[in-house]
Amino acid sequence: MTKNIISTDLAPAAVGTYSQGVELNGTFYFSGQIGLDPKTGVLAEGFGPQLRQTLSNIDGLLKSQDLKRSNIIKTSIFLTDLANFSQVNEAYTAFFEAPYPARSCIEASALPKGAVVEIEVIAAR
Repeated sequence: MTKNIISTDLAPAAVGTYSQGVELNGTFYFSGQIGLDPKTGVLAEGFGPQLRQTLSNIDGLLKSQDLKRSNIIKTSIFLTDLANFSQVNEAYTAFFEAPYPARSCIEASALPKGAVVEIEVIAAR
């Protein structure tokens, strides 16, 4: 088994003991992204800006591996308030094209760095 560790400056550096992602046999397991600006490390303020930055960070991870949004097969979304779920659906409509990837979404009591949204994705070639 050969796994490749993903490291890029197109997304925020890991804030703990984990990799930005791991590729194994053409499947990419990306760590959860929050609304940190990869250049400054500053967390965007408010749900909308954090969601947009989170999606931008996902784009950075994909780009680093020559992948597109259409390569995403599964997302897991963590929100500190499920009342924001409708905003996630709106963002999904702009970010993805049908057919949409599989998705799960849960409410979490807290997220790293005080974030209000975190999204992790699995992609495949």
